[in-house]
Amino acid sequence: MPLRIGVIGVGYLGQHHARIFDGLEDVELAGVADADKARADEIAAKYGCAAFGDWNELVGRSDAVSIVTPTITHHEIARACLRAGKDVFIEKPITESLDEAHELISVADAGNRILQVGHLERYNPGIVAAAELVQEPRFIEAERLSPFLGRGTDVDITLDLMIHDIDIVTGFVRSSVKSISAAGDRVLTGKLDAVTSWIEFENGCKALVTASRLAAEKVRRLRIHQKDAFISVDYQTQEVRKYFKGDAGIAYDVIQPESREPLREELKDFVSCVLGRSCPRVSGREATQALEIVLRINDMLKQ
Repeated sequence: MPLRIGVIGVGYLGQHHARIFDGLEDVELAGVADADKARADEIAAKYGCAAFGDWNELVGRSDAVSIVTPTITHHEIARACLRAGKDVFIEKPITESLDEAHELISVADAGNRILQVGHLERYNPGIVAAAELVQEPRFIEAERLSPFLGRGTDVDITLDLMIHDIDIVTGFVRSSVKSISAAGDRVLTGKLDAVTSWIEFENGCKALVTASRLAAEKVRRLRIHQKDAFISVDYQTQEVRKYFKGDAGIAYDVIQPESREPLREELKDFVSCVLGRSCPRVSGREATQALEIVLRINDMLKQ
């Protein structure tokens, strides 16, 4: 029998979860739920599945759920689904607080349930290719800039965008955080709209991470400095360049991996983890590590 997956929240991003699950092998889109029932009806009609205005009605019809709702609702919905014996994919950030995140991890462990968190840049082909080249990074720069789109404004830019790069950086560095400093400002939303943070790790590596929703154009870049090499990743083109000292000066190799949709790769991995009962690339524990750093930055800026 196919794996029945329900999508809770079919707004800007959730509609793509429904699209992808509808097209995956061994998966049946069990239904979609949204507080805006008309929106749920619209997406359900597109993919020929059931629609609900109350997510509780969808849970019983599903083997697993994908939660793509505002961050403030993640804890309540995910906890109920895990307690109902469902495997859960939840979009980042995992929750608003560390206590909530730790509770979800405990509930998932107690019920032997899969808990995967949507840090989709882990599935970007450029990051996957770069991971093969990274060896003991010394300094990392990350830029994630966007024009103001009016979405994601229920949370600070740190939770909306910066957390992606925090997750990638900690995944490459693999060391505990020694110190953090940050600067930022609230301009349009009442939340932090632009933030730059400086992170030092116990192993000596340092990272400069910038996120903004006030930029003129969209920028997604990562630069990794290590001994004898400098690696540059463009998240949008998925191109990787490795710079190094050549016979005539600075030389570089270009790696252009096969283009793939990161969200599709991520959701395929969720299905694989559920069917194979294996640990996802970003479980609740990895997601909580990134959340902890972001919340430290937020607390610092509030003070």
